[in-house]
Amino acid sequence: MADIKDWESLAKPDPEWEEFVKSIGGVAPDIGMFPDIASVRQWIIASKSAMSAEMGSGIDGVTETDHQVAMRDGSKITCRTYAPESPPSGGSPLAVIYHGGGWCVGGLENEELLCRLLCSKLGMTCVNVDYRLAPEHKFPTAVHDGYDATKWAAENASSLGADPTKGFIVGGTSAGGNMAAVVSHLWRDEGLKPAITGAHLMIPALCYHTLIPAKYKAEVTSWEQNKSAAILSVKACELFMENYRAKEEDTRDPLFSPWLFPTGQKNLPPTYFQICGMDPLRDEGLVFERILREEEGIKTKLDVYPGQPHGFWSIAPKMKASQKFVDDSIKGMEYLLQQK
Repeated sequence: MADIKDWESLAKPDPEWEEFVKSIGGVAPDIGMFPDIASVRQWIIASKSAMSAEMGSGIDGVTETDHQVAMRDGSKITCRTYAPESPPSGGSPLAVIYHGGGWCVGGLENEELLCRLLCSKLGMTCVNVDYRLAPEHKFPTAVHDGYDATKWAAENASSLGADPTKGFIVGGTSAGGNMAAVVSHLWRDEGLKPAITGAHLMIPALCYHTLIPAKYKAEVTSWEQNKSAAILSVKACELFMENYRAKEEDTRDPLFSPWLFPTGQKNLPPTYFQICGMDPLRDEGLVFERILREEEGIKTKLDVYPGQPHGFWSIAPKMKASQKFVDDSIKGMEYLLQQK
């Protein structure tokens, strides 16, 4: 996709979003309005359940199984697998999905709709990772869990009904997109097999805003432009940061800010981005996509949602733009499978 020249126009609220806000009383929801993580968790669970009910009804032909998977510290987390009841004759590609929620909220319900659709429409086997959350489990527990769960999925692909040679994709939303980027870097650096063939980064957090490399800092203006945006304001980002990081310097760790990997971005897998225009994280995603495509020669696909805030499809599932986002997610995964 060609570079977006007028990024500021992306932050002008979409009329459909404005109509939705009017329908709920004229006050846009913002995670920053909550006093603590416990309150955010209750809201997210309710929102995700409503989204799945609205957009995920009628999906059948999918088998779901929960697995207790051991992590590096001996703890166990749940990984829910989704497999097609009638797998494709050539074998099922494998996807490992990490949910969003600022590493502090969310769970298996966040990505159940995506996983079911990937099984139903693309014949994929999906692993939905219920990694441990902060503040109970500070950085880097979440990303370690994500990486360990991905290793488990790859090692047990056959028993899960998957064939990674047909495609092996990691993906996630927001904090989960951050984890997918981290996992793809680590997998590359360690030379693990089977190789990851694609990364799906939905509204990803890629670099703590004060640490954007100097070469690109002038282009990353969305943190200031969208500081009061709906759903994920800067205040909301700070709430998550305060609870996730154990110490301030954690943000400099590549496992926190994957843009800062000392090994760079060369030889990463083909990557699909979904970016919201009214999002503090917008520009780090847009610039990162261009770096992969122009500087590293990596195949990318980019879909942008002008005037929509971070995670809008979860909060307003009845909007046409929300259905488009979900449909694009499936098409983007299909694109990644074609690049393997």
